[in-house]
Amino acid sequence: MKKENNTEKKNNGKKKNKGCLIGLAIAGGLLALLILLVALLPSLLFTDYQGLPTTGKYDVEMASAILVDENRTESFESDGSNREVPVYFFYPDTASGSFPLVVFSHGAFGYYQSNMSTYMELASHGYVVVSLDHPYHSFFTKDTDGKTVIVNPEFMQQVMYINDNAPEEEIISISHEWLRLRTDDMNFALDTIKKACESGITDAWHIDSDSGNMENILSLIDTDRIGLMGHSMGGAASVTLGRTRDDIDAVINLDGTMLGEQYGYKDGEYDLYEESYPVPLLFVSNEAHHYESQEVEELYVNNVVLENAVDARYTYFVGSGHMNFTDLPLFSPKLAEMLGTGEVDAKECIVTMNELILDYYNCCLKDMGEAVVEECYG
Repeated sequence: MKKENNTEKKNNGKKKNKGCLIGLAIAGGLLALLILLVALLPSLLFTDYQGLPTTGKYDVEMASAILVDENRTESFESDGSNREVPVYFFYPDTASGSFPLVVFSHGAFGYYQSNMSTYMELASHGYVVVSLDHPYHSFFTKDTDGKTVIVNPEFMQQVMYINDNAPEEEIISISHEWLRLRTDDMNFALDTIKKACESGITDAWHIDSDSGNMENILSLIDTDRIGLMGHSMGGAASVTLGRTRDDIDAVINLDGTMLGEQYGYKDGEYDLYEESYPVPLLFVSNEAHHYESQEVEELYVNNVVLENAVDARYTYFVGSGHMNFTDLPLFSPKLAEMLGTGEVDAKECIVTMNELILDYYNCCLKDMGEAVVEECYG
């Protein structure tokens, strides 16, 4: 199931699709003012969450760094500073090995710990997982000076506007600006990690003093086996990057509308890529979005992409809401409920989802048989 590299992935194929976005599935709610409050007062809502017990043979270690992109100026600041991308490594506690790399992108107003149990479960089974923060899209993060960077108010207002029946042309323009920021972050992180694996760490790396030996961690990574994954907007960014890079072997999208597959809108129709999505793709949906997408069929971009992909799998979780595909219901259930959860048991949903993700990556990145993806779970 592992794909062959395809240097012709960057295509200009076009396809028309009438305008229809089902709730966008990018933010999970419209409570931006509450989210800002939470970002400022995290200690009131969050516990010392450490994920769930893992099932693999490896103990899991964590390390972090901030990568500074000298080729990009930080667009959210006016001081000419460079864009910084915090990266968090979850890796097997072993002295040697060669493990696939999985890069994770969080959703709007998310942060790097949003799917901690998923990273740790994968790492315990022999993966190196790198979770990114996207500064100013993230709930909160830190910069190289140790300053707390909170979510940008203008970005929050844009998300509220997009979710409140904005014109389709503006949805395309604004959402693609978001995706460019995220895919630029992911491209930079991937390229910097790959370069460091080949020729060593450069000045772009600002490594946390509490982290382990980063060169030893990088030595565990097999850069010939790479997966992308994300929740919500992070899922959309992962899908976009999977089309444009030649070194990606599998993509998992957790409940995100594939906004990057719509590259234009004119005369009541979206312009979509005509060429099939070239990378093995798994899309996991919440129940409400599943039934809404079934009603509109080819009017929803995700349906078109999945139907025309070279290798696509799809499933949904009965009783789930948008935030049930993150760990948020496990460590801040009240906030998760306000942002959108279903009646499904939160822990059971995450455990089942993590088993599915592990099975899928084992198939795509380790050639361990065929991945079994049920029609639905729950």
